[in-house]
Amino acid sequence: MAIRTINPTSPGQRGMTRSDFAEVTTSTPEKSLLSKLKKTSGRNNTGRITCRHKGGGVKKAYRIIDFKRDKFGVPGTVKTVEYDPNRNVRISLVFYADGEKRYILTPEGLNVGDVIVSGPEAPVQTGNALPLELIPLGSVVHNIELKAGRGGILVRAAGNSAQVMAKEGDYVTVKLPSGEMRMVRKECMATIGVLGNHEFKNLSLGKAGRKRYMGIRPTVRGVTMNPCDHPHGGGEGKTGPGGHPKTPWGKPALGYKTRKKGKASDKLIVRRRKK
Repeated sequence: MAIRTINPTSPGQRGMTRSDFAEVTTSTPEKSLLSKLKKTSGRNNTGRITCRHKGGGVKKAYRIIDFKRDKFGVPGTVKTVEYDPNRNVRISLVFYADGEKRYILTPEGLNVGDVIVSGPEAPVQTGNALPLELIPLGSVVHNIELKAGRGGILVRAAGNSAQVMAKEGDYVTVKLPSGEMRMVRKECMATIGVLGNHEFKNLSLGKAGRKRYMGIRPTVRGVTMNPCDHPHGGGEGKTGPGGHPKTPWGKPALGYKTRKKGKASDKLIVRRRKK
């Protein structure tokens, strides 16, 4: 992926950059792998806003991604590399030898025509999925499972990868992109390689409208509100928070730990991402 700048024909275009989509080979998704994506605009079943700053956005269909990679021993050929509006990494359409089609996340170096396979017998090469116990130390992986058979939930964003650091007993230690070191069961699946589209983080939206296309609504500062709406609100003229910064619900906003004690996975964290 490369980033292209836009001619400054308007103030909104002046600082804007876009992907050149050079790696994308088709603009038409596979119909059998699409499903409806219902919008909630951040509201729950009673209509109350439970997640602020959501709403609007461009209508899009969901692409069903194969996070499990459970077609063991069946080779698949990459037919297309496509844009996915639901994530920042590209997806690849794979045609398997038994006739099935599936989408997978596209790692760097995986091109149209490449053959991939998953399972314990698969060779260690980009795009193949193996149990962690069979992946050599020092290898970079993505789409890591936390529970065997549930599908990958770790390391799925553009440009990310984790590293296999150690193996001991029933667990394999992996270093995540955040710097956290975590133990994962050895039978959990992971895919070899670094996810593509790493330039995504360097994109400049250029104008507020592109944020609205994504379904993200404006964020209003607490100090501009009335005191009935926010602890920072009120006062004559411009005033600061008046004490420690708080959330709209009165909780401390900075440095306040919200993680519940006694999480089952705590004992599997070797080193936290934050000291």
